[in-house]
Amino acid sequence: MIIKPRKFPIAIKKLKAIQGRLAQSHPKYEIISENIAKRVSGYKGEQSLDYHLSFLDEKTFHIIHDVRLFDGKHYFQIDTLILSRKFIYLVEVKNITGTLFFDNQFNQLIRTQNNTKEAFPDPLIQVERQCNQLNKWLKLHKFKNLQIKDFIVISSPRTILDTFPNNEKIHQKVIHSAKLPFKIKYFEESQEKNLLTENQLNKLSKLISEKHTPGNTDFLTFYNISGDELQKGVICSQCTKLPMDIIRGQWICNYCHFISKNAHLAAIEDYSLLISNDITNAQIRMFLKIPSIYMANKILTTLKVNFTGKNKGRVYHLDFDSRIQNY
Repeated sequence: MIIKPRKFPIAIKKLKAIQGRLAQSHPKYEIISENIAKRVSGYKGEQSLDYHLSFLDEKTFHIIHDVRLFDGKHYFQIDTLILSRKFIYLVEVKNITGTLFFDNQFNQLIRTQNNTKEAFPDPLIQVERQCNQLNKWLKLHKFKNLQIKDFIVISSPRTILDTFPNNEKIHQKVIHSAKLPFKIKYFEESQEKNLLTENQLNKLSKLISEKHTPGNTDFLTFYNISGDELQKGVICSQCTKLPMDIIRGQWICNYCHFISKNAHLAAIEDYSLLISNDITNAQIRMFLKIPSIYMANKILTTLKVNFTGKNKGRVYHLDFDSRIQNY
């Protein structure tokens, strides 16, 4: 049973919004593009796991994707949690191609691809920290003596895994995604005793889902980019150029002549993602590059969002991912 489904990451949406509004000559453009590529690759790796998880019994297992919890001191994020009455399975997904050598002597992961070596942080340390934080969180919420089994899942079946011959920890914890259901089946069959009742399992799953706190990184601040550096206007969905002009209620691209009635919605979402969930008539005119107060008011009215204030002081409250909380 999927308790919390996987959603497209808000961080990728924000980064793409910045990328679309930066000039390609901007000094941060390539760095942001690389960040997007890494995050999209990671998300695709997580998605690829879903097929293998579909072989698990829906009545026995509760699946919670992309959960972020607070252990009383720090937030921690887990790609996928799988709960049963016997175990909690913590899954960290890595979408890394090439040959991976897990070096337990220096605690690093070395990737070799196209005769080039590249070092990555040791994922074993990452999942160990996650397990410690999850244990702390469970005790904080009166769930004690539960057993956590952690796995590092390599999503690409073409990735070659390697390590020192005596590194048994790697052999037990690092697996390809197709192996995960069989590993879980092995542990379930080897443990006769249930540690949770059905009611407790349901309660724990619900609690984790309710306590999940989405992150909300301010990438403009992170990359030291001011709002003035973002190009304003409505972006054409066909040729990605801006700004589009609005003529008789239709947005028209000056470059490819594409016509749209609702191209402004993506621009307003960009504003919500990058600037604020609150917007005034003056602010939407500036961001969409429209001259008319009446036209801006018509657009804001058709959004059918809540607002406060009157006349020039009216503020509209956008609801694009409005439930996301700050760090």
